[in-house]
Amino acid sequence: MPLDPSPDTALVLFSGGQDSTVCLAWALDRFVRVETVGFAYGQRHAVELTQRPVIRERIAALRPEWAARLRDDHMIALDALGAMSDTALTRDAEIRFAETGLPTTFVPGRNLIFLTFAAALAYRRGARHLIAGMCETDYSGYPDCRDDTVKAMQVALSLGMDRRVVVHTPLMWIDKAATFAMADEIGGHSLVELLVEDTHTCYLGDREHRHEWGYGCGECPACRLRADGWTKWQEQQA
Repeated sequence: MPLDPSPDTALVLFSGGQDSTVCLAWALDRFVRVETVGFAYGQRHAVELTQRPVIRERIAALRPEWAARLRDDHMIALDALGAMSDTALTRDAEIRFAETGLPTTFVPGRNLIFLTFAAALAYRRGARHLIAGMCETDYSGYPDCRDDTVKAMQVALSLGMDRRVVVHTPLMWIDKAATFAMADEIGGHSLVELLVEDTHTCYLGDREHRHEWGYGCGECPACRLRADGWTKWQEQQA
């Protein structure tokens, strides 16, 4: 744990999934005040939103200093995004690769909109650090998860807000196995257990089927990435 955590306020884009939960722990290790923001956009796996308060309560209980640092939670309704998106993440549609080469779960502009709203909220809350779980190492191919996209957004937001906005993406260059390893390094077995039991990643919103890596259908791209990452991490520890 850093000996001198930053006194600045950080705002974590927190969905209730594995990646954003690891990012939340990463932020709680580095900033003395951490707030969270979630987005309701008509996502098919809206069960992730019901997990958010559960995760916040459990992660705060892991360490007294984390409990002291974890502050307000915010929820932003983005119904328009879901209404205009004809995707497998916002409709009951087949998850496959489209003619564009992108998966049908790609919601155009989603992360760009998330970062814009998060930056606007951060401006009002006096936070200049945004922490997000975008990753282009082990992901579904979304162009708005790429490092270049995030860097471009950081520049645009800083110019548009007329103040420095820093977007941190701790997972950008690591795969899902390394994400589990990072969680273990930050919070030990208790944080890994929290990821398995309480976070939600499955695109279909399945929380009935329990696997060694957590809950989900086990077949969608998000579940496969998580399962493969868990297996790889377990093998690395053997």
